[in-house]
Amino acid sequence: MTSNEPHPAPRALVGWRLLALVYDLMPVVALWLLASALFTFGYYLAGHDARENIAPFSPVQVLLWVACWALSGAYATISWRRGGQTLGMRPWRLRVVGGDGAAPSWRALWARYAVGTASLLLAGAGFWWAWVDRDRLTWHDRASGTRMRREPKR
Repeated sequence: MTSNEPHPAPRALVGWRLLALVYDLMPVVALWLLASALFTFGYYLAGHDARENIAPFSPVQVLLWVACWALSGAYATISWRRGGQTLGMRPWRLRVVGGDGAAPSWRALWARYAVGTASLLLAGAGFWWAWVDRDRLTWHDRASGTRMRREPKR
């Protein structure tokens, strides 16, 4: 490599990705708390006693979990689409890009989010897969045609 050629971006290894997920828990939990407060307020406005909790596994609670999943997805996909990074990815210089290096489509980003969710529900199996994958890609990288890159230091 000559001094004129750009240095390739370092790989986004599993450890960096997991650290970004831990950081991203903060804004996501804030969104979940907001959604829960709105659902609880609506539950009480619907005539339920203020001392009564939303019943576990009731339709209202299932709807709350779906809303939390969708809010988390909106946070992630909007962040990825607007700059390739969530708040948790910034300190680790991680960026989501399309397979061709361009900005990924909304469809690809939602596929990435959905497969990433399934991966986490399976004890992170899709993340751990990157350790044996020949290109070091996770399940959600492969399924969505996106890649996560680690930006060089400036």
